[in-house]
Amino acid sequence: MKIEITARETIKPSSPTPQSLREFKLSLIDQLTPPVYVSTLLFYSSINGGTNNQFERSEKLKKSFSDTLTLFYPLAGKTVDNITIDCSDYGALYVEARVDCALSEFLQQANWDQLGEFIPTKVESTEETVGFVSVVQVSFFDCGGIAIAISISHKLADAATAAFAMRCWAVTTFGSTDAAEAVVPLYNSAEIFPPRRFSAAGVPPLVDFKKEKLPIKRLVFEASKVAALKALAVSESVEQPTRAESVTALIWKCALNVARSNSGVSRPSILTRAVNIRRKIEPPLPDNSVGNLVWFYTAEKDESETELKGLVREIRDKLKVFDKNYLKMLQQEDTFKAMTEYLKVAATQMMRNDIEFYICTSWCNIPLYDIDFGWGRPVWVTMASGNMKNVIKMMDTNKGDGSIEAWVVLSEQDMYLFERDPELLAYASFNPSVLDT
Repeated sequence: MKIEITARETIKPSSPTPQSLREFKLSLIDQLTPPVYVSTLLFYSSINGGTNNQFERSEKLKKSFSDTLTLFYPLAGKTVDNITIDCSDYGALYVEARVDCALSEFLQQANWDQLGEFIPTKVESTEETVGFVSVVQVSFFDCGGIAIAISISHKLADAATAAFAMRCWAVTTFGSTDAAEAVVPLYNSAEIFPPRRFSAAGVPPLVDFKKEKLPIKRLVFEASKVAALKALAVSESVEQPTRAESVTALIWKCALNVARSNSGVSRPSILTRAVNIRRKIEPPLPDNSVGNLVWFYTAEKDESETELKGLVREIRDKLKVFDKNYLKMLQQEDTFKAMTEYLKVAATQMMRNDIEFYICTSWCNIPLYDIDFGWGRPVWVTMASGNMKNVIKMMDTNKGDGSIEAWVVLSEQDMYLFERDPELLAYASFNPSVLDT
């Protein structure tokens, strides 16, 4: 498969941003978020099996993206410091590419290295897209299929915001007049978590990108296997484990077991999980609230062996503590102190050799498969992953039946054993064809 970039241009909002909105304030969480990209990639099958309308579709996508930028004007801005985005309509980078194969051929056995060619910028990119808050790539397959990727600076967007922006773009392209879909972005996160001036050097980010290339593997947990995991995870304190809790616990357990096998040492482990706090804070925020409205909590596992239900119980218990105590503290006390202290402790733990540290993000229940640009639901939606060790990312599959797709990044040594772990293989399949899932 060969992907050739055929065009690059800057797309600006179709209507000028009012002078009163030119200075967009980041929230404190935005400020503390590392300068990386959140990338979402959607694949759509061919329309009428042909490519005759490629130019027409291209022009329609560019126009609708320009219209969308009028609502999402910070996406066309420029980050000038760690407090504001200058929304003077600099524009977003728009890239087009041609793929010399059929979409079905690629999806038959999706390859991570090739997948990255559909995404306009690496997660940790700081060079090619300097100055652009958002970057889009539209790739046209020979068969008429399309891949659409959007990368947004994590300084402005979490997964929910990226999905919302993509959905609004799709609705604008499709021309839907459904009032339920015509939702406008709400920019209020800086009011809830006001920004402040501080030295970035004193706040270590919770990222550690590696120079050596790490293996990234895709796993699929079918709905029946997820249901079996949930049943196995039931305990007196967790009567109804969630899908994400159950799958996270299994991956954590198996990853930790192979790490111990390779090192010959039993180490305590920490799992950091990202939490969408929109519905958890008081008063709750709607889903169209733009920004980084996520924070983290940690679950811990000592050196002893623990069954799946024990790990799920630990994950749930620490979430309860986060909801009851920590989240209130973030809103009522010194938010900056609480957040920076958490990041300092987590960064220190991540660097220690006597702790197995894992980071987990779940996009499950974020509606991505209903994003329709006018040619139906996507056949596959996936995400980008940076070159960072011990990361677990999960999302729903295209079936919509409760199945889960996970991307796992481990060291070369750990991954060798991980993808051969009998307990893991009893519930998960490694990189099955997207056309079969």
